[in-house]
Amino acid sequence: MLYKKEKKKICLFGALKLQSRKMGIPSEIRDVWIQRKRNSFIIPSPAEDEKNLRAKQFSQEGIRAGVKAAAVAAVVSAVPTLIAVRKIPWAKANLNHTAQALIISGASIAAYFITVDKTVLESARRNSRAQFDKTV
Repeated sequence: MLYKKEKKKICLFGALKLQSRKMGIPSEIRDVWIQRKRNSFIIPSPAEDEKNLRAKQFSQEGIRAGVKAAAVAAVVSAVPTLIAVRKIPWAKANLNHTAQALIISGASIAAYFITVDKTVLESARRNSRAQFDKTV
């Protein structure tokens, strides 16, 4: 068994207390193992490459849809916010520039993440149906 070095602690009244031994892999063996793993002869299958390509495509599709939704949400939330700050007395008194920015950016951020999530899940659902139909 390989152990890390023991550490000694001196407690009150001069008593010596040993810390419990911990299991571990020495750094020399770990480095050799990592190098061997990098230079392995395992070749990924074409199906694995296709999976990675589809995952990248789905995430890019989701990001594109999310950016579009965030832009629309920014405009849709900015117009009424800015009009309200100019026309409504309560908003004029209580909503400073920071509050206006938070309202607009909050709507944009929410729209972005909701749209990305829905788009990626829809793509995954569509992909799993296609894979199921392909096998059956």
